[in-house]
Amino acid sequence: MRRIQWKLFSYIALFLFHYFIQISNAQDYGDSGTPAPPAKPTKEIESCNGIFISYVYQGREKIYPLVKNVSAQAWSFQAMATIMNTGDQELKSWQVFIGFQYHELLVSAEGAVVVDGDGFPVRVGKNGTVLAGSGMTDLKTAIDTANDMTQMQAQINFKGTMFGGSPKSNPMPKSLKLANVGYKCPAATLKGTYMHVCCKKDPKFKEKKIVTKFYPRRYGDLSFTYDVLKAYDNRYTAQVTIDNNHPLGRLDQWNLTWEWMRNEFIYSMKGAYTHKMDPSECIYGPQGKYYQDFDFSNVMNCQKKPVISDLPPQKENDDKVGRLPYCCKNGTLLPKTMNETQARALFQLEVFKLPPDMNRTAVNPPQNWNIVGRLNPTYKCSPPIRVDPTEFPEPTGIPATTSAITSWQVTCNMTKPKRREAKCCVSFSAFYSDMAVPCPTCACGCEENTRCNKTGAPLLLPPDALLVPFENRTERALAFARIKKTSLPRQLPCPDNCGVSINWHVESDYSDGWTSRITLFNWDDNAFANWFSAVQLKNASRGFQRAYSFNGTMIPEADNTIFLQGLPGLNYLVGEVNGTHPDKDPRVPGKQQTVISFTKKGLHNLHIAKGDGFPSKFFFNGEECALPTDLPVAGASRSPVGLVPAILLAILTFLLLTECLN
Repeated sequence: MRRIQWKLFSYIALFLFHYFIQISNAQDYGDSGTPAPPAKPTKEIESCNGIFISYVYQGREKIYPLVKNVSAQAWSFQAMATIMNTGDQELKSWQVFIGFQYHELLVSAEGAVVVDGDGFPVRVGKNGTVLAGSGMTDLKTAIDTANDMTQMQAQINFKGTMFGGSPKSNPMPKSLKLANVGYKCPAATLKGTYMHVCCKKDPKFKEKKIVTKFYPRRYGDLSFTYDVLKAYDNRYTAQVTIDNNHPLGRLDQWNLTWEWMRNEFIYSMKGAYTHKMDPSECIYGPQGKYYQDFDFSNVMNCQKKPVISDLPPQKENDDKVGRLPYCCKNGTLLPKTMNETQARALFQLEVFKLPPDMNRTAVNPPQNWNIVGRLNPTYKCSPPIRVDPTEFPEPTGIPATTSAITSWQVTCNMTKPKRREAKCCVSFSAFYSDMAVPCPTCACGCEENTRCNKTGAPLLLPPDALLVPFENRTERALAFARIKKTSLPRQLPCPDNCGVSINWHVESDYSDGWTSRITLFNWDDNAFANWFSAVQLKNASRGFQRAYSFNGTMIPEADNTIFLQGLPGLNYLVGEVNGTHPDKDPRVPGKQQTVISFTKKGLHNLHIAKGDGFPSKFFFNGEECALPTDLPVAGASRSPVGLVPAILLAILTFLLLTECLN
C-alpha cells in the first residue's frame, strides 16, 4: 500500500514539474499571445512636423590586418538609419545624405541603394553619400495610413568597414540630412551614438506643378525603360528597352547587369540571355524554401546580379527566344546619326517574386544598373524612377494604343575616361616636323609588375615607326635619338597598351586652307564592323570641307564635331595580322586612312602649327581617346600657294601611302 502511495506521489510531482516548465518556457519566448506594447516615441519625434531622420551607431569590431598605426586600423561596424514621415504630406522617392567621414566602405545597406553607386562594396567615407529607398521609396503620412509605421518609415541597416579612431570613441557621421529638393534641415543633433534631425518643407520653395502623378522622363546619353506588361500575384512580365540618344554614343557586344533587391529570379527571357543558366542558387536559397514544389530545372537565372547580353541575328526569327522588334543584333547599339533602327535594343523577361510582395501591384524594379561593351564609352547610371506608363501601338493593328501597367526609367550618361584608363589613343605628326609625338605612356593602362617607366614621357619617333607594333619601335627610337643627339632616360617608358590608335597628321598649311590625314590602326585581333570616329577642333572645326575616302559630316549639336565613318568597302577595320614573313617581319595592324580638307574663310587668327590644327577631342566608336600633351616642333612657315594644289597633293600622298601600307 505504501509503495502504491509513493508511486502515485512521484507521478503527481513529475506532472507538476513538467507543467511549470511549460509555463516557464511560454513566458521566456513570448508565446502567451499578448503582443508587447509599442515603444513610446521620443520627444524629438513628437515635436517634428516633417521628416525625422535618425542614425544609430551599433558598435564595431577590430578586424584583420591588425596594425600599430591607429588611423590605418580597419574596423567592421554596424549602424541603422531611420527615415520617418511625421508630417502631413507624403514624401516621394526619399533620399538621405549621410556624411560619413572615417573612410567607410559600405558592404551592405539593407533597405536602400547608393545613388550613383556601382553596387556594393562602395566607398563612401570621403565626402559622404546619398542613399535612396529600395523597395520602400515613398513615405506616407500617419493620417493616410492610420499610423501604419510600415508605410510611414523606412530603415537602412548598414554593415561596413571603417578606419581609424580609438577603441573607446564613437565614430559618427559629421552630418545627416534629407536630400530631397524643397526641404530644409538644421544641423543634426548628436548625443553619444545617436544622431537625429528634423527636416521641414521650405516655405519659400515653389514646387513645379507636374500634370501627371509620375516623374517626367529625363534625357540621358543612354536610357533604359523597364515596363511591366503583365502582372500576377507571384510573377510579372517586363520589357526592357535600351535607347542610345547621344550622337557619338555606341555599344558593341553589350553586357547589362543589375541587382535584384527582393530575391526575385528570372524564369525565362526573349530577345536576350543570361551568361549563367544555373538554378542552384534558387534551390538552396529563399526561393527554394518558398516554392517547395516548383520545378527549377527550367529557370533561366537565379543570380542576385545577372549578366545579360543580346542574342545573335540568327535567333531573330526563333519562335521561343526571338520575334521581338529591335532584338538580336549581337549587342550592337549604333548612334542615331548612323542608323535610327539600330539605336534601340529590346528584350522581355518573366520574373518570379517572393513574400511579402505576393500581390500584383507589388513590383520593384532592379537597382544598380550598369552596361559595358567592347571599346565603348563608360556610362554612369541613375537609380530607376517611376514615370508615366509607356504607350504601345495596339498589337491587333486597330488604330488605338495600349499602355504598360507601370514603367520605370534609368538614365545613363557618358563619363570622361580617367587618366590611363582610356581604350584608344592619338599620336601627332606634321609635314613641317621630322618627328612624331606618340600616344601617351600607359594611355590605356599598364601592368603592375613591369620594368618600364609608367610615368615617363614617350620617346619621340620618326613618323614611319608608328606603322609597327610598339615592341618593334625601340631600335628605331634609339637610332632616332642618336641622330637628333638627344639624351635617353635610363629606364625607357612603357607602351600605350591601346588596342586602337589614331595618327593625326597635318598634311599642309596654306593661306586659304589646310589639310590633315587621319590613319586608324587596329592592334587587336578582332575586327570593328561599321566603325566610326569623331573629332573636335577648338577653333577650326567650322572650316571643315570634306573627307576624301570616309563619309564626313558636321554635327553642330555636338560642339561642332566632325563625324567620320567608312564608305562602303571601307567600313570594316580588320584586326592585326602576321607580316609577309612572320619569322622576321613584325605584325601588321588593320588600317583605314583618309585626307580631310579645311578652309580658313571666315576664320581669323588660326595658328595650325601652334595647336589649332590638332584635335581637342577625338572619339573612336564613342570612346574618348587619350591625346598627347605635346605638339610636333614647328620648323616651316605657311606656303602662299592656294588650297586646291594642296588637296591634289594630299590625295596623291594618300593613294601612295595606301598602296604602301597594303
